[in-house]
Amino acid sequence: MILPYEFAGPLQRVAGELAPLGARVIWHQETQSTNADATALAESGAAEGCVVIADKQTAGRGRMGRSWSSPAGAGIYASVVFRPEPDVARMLTIAAGVAIAEAIEAAAGISPALKWPNDVYLGGRKVAGILAEAGFAAGESWVVVGFGINVLPAAFPHDLSARATSLESELGRSVDRGELLAACLVRLAARYRELQDGGRAGVAAAWRDRAAATFGRPVEWDDAGAPNSGVVRNIDDEGALIVDTPSGVARVLSGELRWV
Repeated sequence: MILPYEFAGPLQRVAGELAPLGARVIWHQETQSTNADATALAESGAAEGCVVIADKQTAGRGRMGRSWSSPAGAGIYASVVFRPEPDVARMLTIAAGVAIAEAIEAAAGISPALKWPNDVYLGGRKVAGILAEAGFAAGESWVVVGFGINVLPAAFPHDLSARATSLESELGRSVDRGELLAACLVRLAARYRELQDGGRAGVAAAWRDRAAATFGRPVEWDDAGAPNSGVVRNIDDEGALIVDTPSGVARVLSGELRWV
């Protein structure tokens, strides 16, 4: 389908800042999941930087198999195909969190906070999420980074209503979805180029600045089925969460983290 001018116009204006993203942009009025669509493209050999956008998702996904509420016209639902080197791939989720927070600040004038590994918050409630999925096909590895941003006030499912918010709910005014999407892709491209140039420390520092409120908080998680707990200290320059535990310092790379 043809990309609506709501998005096409802003993307055209920032075309010179998008490399290596945006050479191919695919628009769906409705789809099950932009991450699933981008994964299929990656597996079939799609070039790095291919972007999939939808106005509505019927089976939007978050981490750990959770659903992501994606009503028509109410948010940004997009996924990008990357083909990074392994050291860059490890930091993509962290870099994407920084980029989405920076884009929201640039386009909406409000400064979000970050929570490890992939949540973007305003006023203590989640406004955006990021899902990175990796694979290998046709002799090449790939990473798909999807992001969802709640833009308009929407009827969230009951179990989310106390934990989720939207940009317009927080601001009390409208937000241009096209300008926000363009800002997201510009910042995502910039942070990706930074990683490719060896700038992992700079990306990690930018993430820490927006996540400082979570340092010192207690957390619980499972490691190979065994429960663990501790207090968050920081992240390292590879994006791992550093946690002080009764038995020493733990480095958490993935899994379900519970903030106590």
